[in-house]
Amino acid sequence: MPTEILMPALSPTMEEGTLAKWLVKEGDTVSSGDLLAEIETDKATMEFEAVEEGVIGKLLVAEGTEGVKVNTPIALIGEEGEDMSSASSGDAAPPAAADAAPAAAETPSKPEAPAQAAPPAPTTAKGDRVFASPLARRIAADKGIDLAGLTGSGPKGRIVKADVEGATAAPKAAAPAKSEAPAPSAAPAPAMASGPSAETVIKMYEGRQIEEIKLDGMRKTIAARLTEAKQSIPHFYLRRDIHLDALLKFRSQLNKQLEPKGIKLSVNDFIIKACALALQEVPEANAVWAGDRILKLLSSDVAVAVAIEGGLFTPVLQDAEMKSLSALSTEMKDLAARARDRKLAPHEYQGGSFAISNLGMFGIENFDAVINPPHGAILAVGAGVKKPVVGEDGELAVATVMSVTLSVDHRVIDGALGARLLEAIKQNLESPLTMLA
Repeated sequence: MPTEILMPALSPTMEEGTLAKWLVKEGDTVSSGDLLAEIETDKATMEFEAVEEGVIGKLLVAEGTEGVKVNTPIALIGEEGEDMSSASSGDAAPPAAADAAPAAAETPSKPEAPAQAAPPAPTTAKGDRVFASPLARRIAADKGIDLAGLTGSGPKGRIVKADVEGATAAPKAAAPAKSEAPAPSAAPAPAMASGPSAETVIKMYEGRQIEEIKLDGMRKTIAARLTEAKQSIPHFYLRRDIHLDALLKFRSQLNKQLEPKGIKLSVNDFIIKACALALQEVPEANAVWAGDRILKLLSSDVAVAVAIEGGLFTPVLQDAEMKSLSALSTEMKDLAARARDRKLAPHEYQGGSFAISNLGMFGIENFDAVINPPHGAILAVGAGVKKPVVGEDGELAVATVMSVTLSVDHRVIDGALGARLLEAIKQNLESPLTMLA
């Protein structure tokens, strides 16, 4: 029988995606490793490869279909000459873009059709979802079979028609246990949907010229994750002023020496290095929140926010404490360029324990950044500004001062620990030569 090709999870956080483009057509023969489609996630457009060989019998989801859930059947693959028609009407789900059409076709002839629809996806006693095709669920409901007790033979353990046809119903004595289970509560609204509904807000602007901007996957993810971050992470903020004159002088000297190699260090490169070394100096702060525990990292994996059209990426520089300033500069430029083209792989923007958000180049002197979970902290960096300062000898002088704010997750880092981390960052930046020792 044909096998379903399911919407892949191309990153650990992916729940749905857009089937941007099919790279095969019905009737094509494919081998393991051949490219099947381009899938657009919340962060990037990635190519999806075949994991088995066969003939593409049916494409179930049209190009450009948005919101295709992970593990939804998107195509059927089978052997040469195999009949795919029966499978497409039962075990395989219809295209997401055409969900309404089949329902409308069934309803006129049989008003009672909704009662015969496939039941909701079952769960095990532990509450884990049991994955089964619509046809398998329908047959199981007719025969009184509990799908939680079956082992699926389909892709990723999915229960299909063949698994339930030979199964027998469990004794009815088990039914009372089901009645004791609490009724399922309504699914919580997504975090990004908090506040007044779209209809309510639109009514407020009746008579005004407005333009509705459709949310893409990235903007939906940013809205959901940052709402969750502000609602669930107990932020607190630590602020320091950092004198940059020594760093700017040192940077100018290094750039003159590196000019023949085509390398030009930015202030941001020094900030990355300073934070990476500070996480080694205060290792208790090099940690993330993991639900019911704290994970402490040994290496300094530093994420850096990169603004792109419609959103942002936070590519991660792994083992940043071990790399030279020139290596960090080269790697950061490469990651930023590929981030703007949305060409980063998931492992390049996931992970890390600490992040940097620098708006100094836009003239912003200070701001508070939102922690990117599961990170323990994020450093908001402002512009270096000439200011009057009082020197150690009590004399008034002019210095280049950069204001920074460390946003901290209080579940991971307490106040005194956060203060030690920020002091280490300050010392590294004000004494840049020590970062090369």
